Amino acid sequence: MYLHFLISTLNLLKNHIRLTFKFCICLLSCSITSKAQDFNYAEVLQKSLYFYECQRSGILPINNRVSWRGNSALSDGKDHGVDLTGGWYDAGDHIKFGFPMANAATKLAWSGIESKDAYQSIGQWSKLLENLRWVNDYFIKCIIKNKKGEVVKFFGQVGKGNLDHPYWGSAELMTMKRPSYFVDAKHPGTDLTAETAAAMAAASIVFKEIDSVYSNQLIIEAKALYQFAEKYRGKYTSTITDAKKYYESFSGYTDELVWGAIWLYKATHQSIYLAKAKKTYIALPDNKHKAYIGGDSWDNKAFASYVLMATLTNETKYKRDAERYFSYWTTGYEGQKITYSPGGQAFLYKWGSLRFAANTAFLALTYANHIKHNQPLLGKKYTQFAIGQINYMLGKNPAKRSYVVGFGNNWPTLPHHRNAHGSLTNNIRKPLKNKNILYGALVGGPSKPNDTYTDSRLSFIENEVSCDYNAGFTGAIAYLVSIYGGEIIQNFPFNEYP
Repeated sequence: MYLHFLISTLNLLKNHIRLTFKFCICLLSCSITSKAQDFNYAEVLQKSLYFYECQRSGILPINNRVSWRGNSALSDGKDHGVDLTGGWYDAGDHIKFGFPMANAATKLAWSGIESKDAYQSIGQWSKLLENLRWVNDYFIKCIIKNKKGEVVKFFGQVGKGNLDHPYWGSAELMTMKRPSYFVDAKHPGTDLTAETAAAMAAASIVFKEIDSVYSNQLIIEAKALYQFAEKYRGKYTSTITDAKKYYESFSGYTDELVWGAIWLYKATHQSIYLAKAKKTYIALPDNKHKAYIGGDSWDNKAFASYVLMATLTNETKYKRDAERYFSYWTTGYEGQKITYSPGGQAFLYKWGSLRFAANTAFLALTYANHIKHNQPLLGKKYTQFAIGQINYMLGKNPAKRSYVVGFGNNWPTLPHHRNAHGSLTNNIRKPLKNKNILYGALVGGPSKPNDTYTDSRLSFIENEVSCDYNAGFTGAIAYLVSIYGGEIIQNFPFNEYP
């Protein structure tokens, strides 16, 4: 009888343990599902890539998905007897600024290197490749060489600010002059050319196993362009002065020389480029240690260089520089800390505030992925920071609004974007509503660290979009797809009447 009681008790205990285990698994599963379903990151990634297709200039490909876009700017470069059609329009205007375009291209390629499986898992790898090929084909056109294969000119801008900006209409209908601008030996642009070399080197890695011929071509062009950048030194905005009003090179060109060398080393594995990167790295701003206050952007690649050098070499000094930067953006370092809004936005600067947070989120996720085994707690801290910032942009904020056009709840309907607005009267106020939906575009966001935002076409500080804004954002989203998965929207995009 005692044995029977003991067996019954053991069976009851076993059943209890089994039920408890199942309950815990259920809770864990529900918790993970809840986190994964906070936002459909796959849909965001799908639409963010589509945004770059909306920015295309030139003769559109036969597989163009943007029904309200057509061929445009078909005479670009003719003022200098070259073909400069293609590339991306920068933001809500129709100028092609080479400097931020190249940085956006570098980040997109970097994302492809880091998160290839995520892109493939949701069927978006081909779309990333199409976008990278589109922009790099344009860079190739911008490079003018002599018979020795040496770069003699590089075209870094098409379109002039005071001619382009007074026009408020679609790119397909513009008639203003579009002068093209270049740098050369006597009028250098080290930052511009070194950044473009980085973009092409990064893209060569993405295409290496897919199209070796194209990959090799990109390597050849990147090497030649970097050699030109090193040999003829000077800020590009001292040459292309029209860019000073829009994309002044405030940080100089040292960071781009480091950045370009790192990417060439990563692409070629030639030690000479790592040596160049390490030597030039020493010249980056330094007091008692490398600068950590600020944010990654089209202008300043120092912070991204910390991360790339740390992940490539695993050397302590580079890791410390990267971690000092992330401390500033999270818990603070030596009494210095990024400003946080009441709703949790890490706020650096009023113009494109979400862009800086998105860029840092991408860098944080990249670094966290590198250190997750040896420094799991630190990796978790950086990952949580990045998820918090991205989720803020997608709707986890006091207003419960999305800052991505066409995604989530209460998303921006009036982005400052000429093509999406579709005015036929050169009037930013008419029609009242945008004719077309600029799916996937991340708007600038709050101009103050108070979680307030106005969805207005007139508010270009808060509501303009750009290739630069979406670049680090796309990279961060791809990482989150690799963590949480998600489902793309079927039959996307939806046809709109042009």
